[in-house]
Amino acid sequence: MKLHAALARALAGHGVDTIFGLMGDANMFLVHSFVHEMERRYVAAAHEAGAMFMGFGYASLSGRLGVVTVTHGPALTNTVTGLVEAVRGRVPMLLIAGDTATTARGNIQDIAQRDVVLPTGAGFEQARTPDTALTDLAIAIRRAVVERRPIVFNVPSDHMWRDVRYDEVPPRLPPAQTPHPDPAAVRHAAAHVAAAQRPLVLAGRGAVAARAEVLALAARIGAPVVTTLKATGLFDGEPGALGLAGGLAAATARQVIEESDLLIAVGAGLNRYTTDNGALLTGRRVVVVDTAPEDHVAYDAVVRGDAAVVAAALIERLDAASVPATRFRDTVTWRLDRLGRPARRRPDTAPGTVDAETALRRLDEILPAQRVVVSDGGRFMMESLRHIRVPDPRGFVFPENFGSIGTGMGAAIGAATACPAGPVVLVCGDGGFMHGGIGEFATAVRENLDVIVVVCNDGGYGAEHVQFADRGLDPGLSLFSWPDLATVADALGGDGVTVRSADDLAYAEKAIADRTRPLLIDVRLDVRQMTPMPH
Repeated sequence: MKLHAALARALAGHGVDTIFGLMGDANMFLVHSFVHEMERRYVAAAHEAGAMFMGFGYASLSGRLGVVTVTHGPALTNTVTGLVEAVRGRVPMLLIAGDTATTARGNIQDIAQRDVVLPTGAGFEQARTPDTALTDLAIAIRRAVVERRPIVFNVPSDHMWRDVRYDEVPPRLPPAQTPHPDPAAVRHAAAHVAAAQRPLVLAGRGAVAARAEVLALAARIGAPVVTTLKATGLFDGEPGALGLAGGLAAATARQVIEESDLLIAVGAGLNRYTTDNGALLTGRRVVVVDTAPEDHVAYDAVVRGDAAVVAAALIERLDAASVPATRFRDTVTWRLDRLGRPARRRPDTAPGTVDAETALRRLDEILPAQRVVVSDGGRFMMESLRHIRVPDPRGFVFPENFGSIGTGMGAAIGAATACPAGPVVLVCGDGGFMHGGIGEFATAVRENLDVIVVVCNDGGYGAEHVQFADRGLDPGLSLFSWPDLATVADALGGDGVTVRSADDLAYAEKAIADRTRPLLIDVRLDVRQMTPMPH
């Protein structure tokens, strides 16, 4: 059996049903064998960067290994942003990189591929010889899953046509484990909880599976609850639920956070966006519950363990010590019920544009209630992440751990591949769509995916527009005369509709209801009225 066929068979045997990628001479035979001999799926990207984010979106939504393949040289260097993103997002991925033939000295695309990969934080596994390649592949898969990061499996192109004996080589993945906390750490954390008068619980993506237990802990101690962005929507409708923490927090949530004297962070990354540049960690004690706490923050107590197990252990300890619940959540719930949503004056916008909040709130109502939401990066997020709701945080894909724009279209395709029932709603800026969306929108059309792309179009790069204006520079340098995006969507084989006023939202509603192929909604916004991003 040729090695390319053996690798395809091994991937299928390891449970891989989909590969994303872009073919070249170093990996085309692997892809052919995977599709035609193993009868599995291959999604061809327009660009290697798009393929990486497809794998990211697939893995993020499905919980399965995201597998991508590219050829050598510039194809590999095009994946670097995606590698860093997956490393920082702790997303298990396998990147099968073809490499220049071992005998091809002077090949124009030759590069030291290991040296490209390692600075991204991704791992690297070499197919040492054709005879060891199946074992090397199993090791790469095991590392990706256990280390929760991308591993590049590097295969020289001249290996692919070598004859090898096929042997099943299992990746020998360790069984799932539930980390149990140190009783002393639980006692120490419980002492801080017992001393608090105004406790607050912050839940992150690591607490999603422990929703019931975290809510039980919050109720036991009388604490309101907030979430990180990646856990958005987790506590919607629950008593004392304040929504998001950090830069996207509502005014009432900010007030409650300022009043709190204890923060219990469960499965939450405490970066500068979540903590509002550290304000959340200042003036109150901090208790962290996580399997792998970050080391850049000074905590008052740390409990390492599974979120559900630790929450139950804290309740048990507080019950044993007869610690009473506080009344903090009751006062917060009363305040929320009394205030409701504050009235807002709709700002005047430039002719041919619509108010962002008005448009996004209405789109939230007319988009399918059950949806996966993917967000690209950019200034538009300060509005869209507040108003486009996520029904289930497990259905939210946010490829913004590295701060790049243009990541969303690929991630949406990967998510739609993992969730064929759909729909997947991608919210992006016009700059992000032009940066990395047009080519891969054509991929969504080709794959017949149920994707709705909402483009928040302020005519340029809005984050830079703010900085130009604030510094007395020419903000016009950040603006662009983009093509008509709805027309572009039509030309690529999808459908497009443009929203220039509140009345145009009726056309968007009909297009959403009648869609039979990927749909793009171009929402024209006034660049001067958009909420600035925090620095």
